[in-house]
Amino acid sequence: SPADRSTEIGQLISSYLGREKELEDHTIHLLFSANRWEHVPTIKEKLQQGITVVVDRYAFSGVAFTSAKGNFCLDWCKQPDVGLPKPDLILFLQLSPEAAAERGNFGHERYETSSFQEKVLQSFYCLMEDKSLNWRTVDASKSIEDLHREIKSIAKETMQEVQNQPLGELWK
Repeated sequence: SPADRSTEIGQLISSYLGREKELEDHTIHLLFSANRWEHVPTIKEKLQQGITVVVDRYAFSGVAFTSAKGNFCLDWCKQPDVGLPKPDLILFLQLSPEAAAERGNFGHERYETSSFQEKVLQSFYCLMEDKSLNWRTVDASKSIEDLHREIKSIAKETMQEVQNQPLGELWK
């Protein structure tokens, strides 16, 4: 899921995504960012303990989704997340909107329409142009086993490359 729904902010986001609550577009964007910042102390603590942290979606997802709404520029969307812990690896699981729509439960939450997903994809491509970040694209139409094998291999390789590097800050 795109947010930790256990916090108060997360519950608000969840009710918005489930179409139970209406929130203004700037507001929901900032709430998603606030939800990420809530977890920064825990993320840093785990990393200091030598634990690898894997996040399902992060700032890039928030930026891509909000900027896809039109009337939002990428720079404005990135600002609330400036300074978050910088990931050593960003895996982009690429799947055509058509294939995504064929998967179970598509269309139940806000944002799950093919036309909107196409705009989100274009925003992700813009974000991937940032060469200061380690983006890797993986074909998500493969079998779960093959996908798992490839992701595990990329993750292991990255962990070895960055093991003695200090934690960076996103977009700084």
